[in-house]
Amino acid sequence: MTNYAILADAIVIIHAAYVVFVIGGLVAILIGAAMRWRWTRSFAFRITHLAAIALVCLESIVGVICPLTSLEDWMRGSDAARYPSDFVAYWTHRMIFYNFPPWIFTIAYISFAILVAITFIAIPPRRPSRATHSF
Repeated sequence: MTNYAILADAIVIIHAAYVVFVIGGLVAILIGAAMRWRWTRSFAFRITHLAAIALVCLESIVGVICPLTSLEDWMRGSDAARYPSDFVAYWTHRMIFYNFPPWIFTIAYISFAILVAITFIAIPPRRPSRATHSF
């Protein structure tokens, strides 16, 4: 296995972690609201979560291929059409890549982003406290 193939496998795993953050983040927010978990109302977490799905929507609407996908394909070179040979990377790749028309993904991303935005309003994050400075 070449160094580029190893790096491509790592990119697939990072890509999957991003997907888990976006999808799992919403699940955590909903469960956190019911369980009164304070961390799920963290302003930084919620803004980062909202920005993550907004970025995916923007890429989809503009028609830009995800930079992580492009980087993985470039690292694999002529092997881009094949699945990764590493067991973890192979299954990670299979879980996050599907062969559907682009418009289906755009609708799914926008619908999910709307759900995240509704959750942001219905279960608002805690505002960061402003520290007072006295000189």
